[in-house]
Amino acid sequence: MQIVNDIKYVGVNDKKLDLFEGQYIVPNGIAYNSYVVLDDKIAIFDSVDIRCAYEWFQNLEKALDGKEPDYLIIQHMEPDHSSSIKEFLDKYPNTKIVSSSKSFVMMKNFFGNDFAEKQVVVGEGDTLSLGRHNLTFITAPMVHWPEVIMTYDNTDKILFSADAFGKFGALDTEEEWACEARRYYFGIVGKYGVQVQSVLKKAANLDIKIICPLHGPVLTENLDYYLNLYNTWSTYQSESKGVCIAYTSVYGNTKKAVELLKEKLIENGCEKVVLDDLARCDIAEAVEDAFRYDRVVLATTTYNADIFPFMRAFVDHLTERNFSNKKVAFIENGSWAPMATKVMKAMLEKSKNLTYCENDVKILSALNDESKEKISALAKELCN
Repeated sequence: MQIVNDIKYVGVNDKKLDLFEGQYIVPNGIAYNSYVVLDDKIAIFDSVDIRCAYEWFQNLEKALDGKEPDYLIIQHMEPDHSSSIKEFLDKYPNTKIVSSSKSFVMMKNFFGNDFAEKQVVVGEGDTLSLGRHNLTFITAPMVHWPEVIMTYDNTDKILFSADAFGKFGALDTEEEWACEARRYYFGIVGKYGVQVQSVLKKAANLDIKIICPLHGPVLTENLDYYLNLYNTWSTYQSESKGVCIAYTSVYGNTKKAVELLKEKLIENGCEKVVLDDLARCDIAEAVEDAFRYDRVVLATTTYNADIFPFMRAFVDHLTERNFSNKKVAFIENGSWAPMATKVMKAMLEKSKNLTYCENDVKILSALNDESKEKISALAKELCN
């Protein structure tokens, strides 16, 4: 793939991977992106996961057409982008490595070698001229590792954005960008909204025509759309109006309650309502829904004087990622001593700008007329 005349895509698709980072389901695989700049000096942006090194080297050889690379620019040391470094240097021993000082410490940790004789250490505002292309380096600590740098090509106005603006899914898969980019963002980067905001402020001073991330497609059109989404996500604002109902149900009675709530919400004019069964769904999808929509209902059973394990894990996922700026409602179920609402509210104490609904719903084993009326009242409150 040709990005511009002298910049080529040489990344690979990994369709065999089932869990990205050991936890995120990737039904359409993942792309490990790598780019070659063919100038007076030749630079390669990032390596790929060692699982796909053979294919990467084939792509490199074709793009290089017998030439030798001068620089390997490593923007992020996570192994899906760095684990082929040693093999690359075995193949191209005269190449210098351009990266942040923290990256070289990590190389020592990963490979037992920091490649001292090949180091070109760069930091904020440092530049590297390849000939026609003049590169400026931007530090992006904790987006989402501490060593991350991004690179701006002043010539063709390209931002090589490391993991930012990435998504799940191989590049030969047709799918909506936002859905898998949102799940990727909140799962992997979501905790670091302040740091993302810092990088977005730097990006605002750049004339960006193309974004080349380390996962997902190269972005060439309507860049404001992607930048605005990242601004919304990283400030923990709701992207869409709607109600996310996340629930667990042991014997089906809590499920009946949330299904009734969904029915009542639709009757009251809430057009978008999603139900996430936390015991069965991809929890990363449920997390995505909770951050996407402006209203969230947490419904679960009291379990061992606590809450059902899948709900506890879910709330932990939310609070770890700075869950905030939402309207939240609770439905609890318990046969003798319901206390799930109390537990969930305690877990959310550190979350900011949460508004709790007045109509909490308490179910004693199964729905009755009183709890059904409470669900109707809650639906009205949520839709108002």
